[in-house]
Amino acid sequence: MTDIDLALTRRDFPPGFLFATATSAYQIEGHSFGGAGRTHWDDFAATPGKVVRGENGAVACDHYHRWPEDLDLIAEAGLDAYRFSISWARVMPDGLTANPEGLDFYDQLLDGMLSRGIKPIATLYHWELPSTLAKRGGWTSRETPERFADFTDAVAARFGDRLHAVAPINEPWCVGWLSHFLGHHAPGLTDLRAAVRAMHHVALAHGLSVQRLRAAGVANVGATNNFEYSLPASETEADQAAARLYDGIYNRWFVQAMTQATYPDDVLEGFAPHMPERWQDDMATIAQPLDWFGINYYTCKRIAQGPGAWPDLRERNGPLPKTQMEWEINPDGLAHFLHWLPAEYTGETPLIVTENGMANPDRPDRADTERIAYLNAHLEVCRKAIADGVPLRGYTIWSLLDNYEWALGYEKRFGLVHVDFESLLRTPKASYHALARALTPG
Repeated sequence: MTDIDLALTRRDFPPGFLFATATSAYQIEGHSFGGAGRTHWDDFAATPGKVVRGENGAVACDHYHRWPEDLDLIAEAGLDAYRFSISWARVMPDGLTANPEGLDFYDQLLDGMLSRGIKPIATLYHWELPSTLAKRGGWTSRETPERFADFTDAVAARFGDRLHAVAPINEPWCVGWLSHFLGHHAPGLTDLRAAVRAMHHVALAHGLSVQRLRAAGVANVGATNNFEYSLPASETEADQAAARLYDGIYNRWFVQAMTQATYPDDVLEGFAPHMPERWQDDMATIAQPLDWFGINYYTCKRIAQGPGAWPDLRERNGPLPKTQMEWEINPDGLAHFLHWLPAEYTGETPLIVTENGMANPDRPDRADTERIAYLNAHLEVCRKAIADGVPLRGYTIWSLLDNYEWALGYEKRFGLVHVDFESLLRTPKASYHALARALTPG
């Protein structure tokens, strides 16, 4: 393969700008190891038709045993930080009771990062809800944010002094709407009332967790929300209104609650009949001060108004090149959010791109030129935003490894490193080598 370089290097960014990569626990660790408890993802995958070939995270990339090799890959790429997640069901298999093996695993992992000069950025929830709590209502129940706060206490007490940064919940829209209204992720519901309650309880869990982290003296606490650039599928008033509503549910619901202690009026109009009792009393808890705000960005969506019951928002095909996920490649959307968030919600709070990347049908014997081009385009957006005065402090590539892509099983490859899911052999891709040259130039 011919070497292909990234267009930008570390020298094109300010001193101290963090370059990172990310994974999540259930997607790579191997959940059948180390006494981890059953999760609602195990239950979802065991339901016929929910996940490609019924695949699950039982073995995944076996990071549980191969973590030293994976941390070496991060260090050898010249990356500054590693955004990982701490599995609730590994630390507390029933959602309540500590598992010493699980705690010991993360002890080793954190010490391994620090010994290699890698800054640990922890996510406390990347979707692996213990099945015992799922059976009691999961995110539709107010008990779950309260139990999540207790889990936060356990993590803070054991690991808090070694974390460079921490955020409670990864992509709250996915936890709430994607999983309870659209039904694409565990628990797979298509119930507006359940979705609305989950959307509020996830926000409350964020706020309670931030409070517990602060009380424990944990520093550098933030949030990690996902954003999609919402575009109308046509110029009709109906489609423009639909795109605005999609933007409200997807992009504005959580960030407005976290920063302004309110929900967007246009969304709340439809959600209000389904909200939990006395939800207004929770808003001050949700809006805790944050040290940084994370942006997960991948794509845009073109939205049309459907004929069905509210909100019936339909996605239409767009003209831009697409990834293996059939997501349009639209760096302009990242530029939009990098400027829009400080202007509307986050002010001078530092921003971090906490996920950005693409799925591609990569093989070890070919250069993944598509991923290199994707990284080039989005890094250039970051460089320009910084030049415009946006307080952007870091950029994180999803993902270090090809992994378990949730309902899509093991087919979609986001990794800088190719994983053979039979042998579990790791093979760095051309994009990994290009990144290493950019971060550690000769």
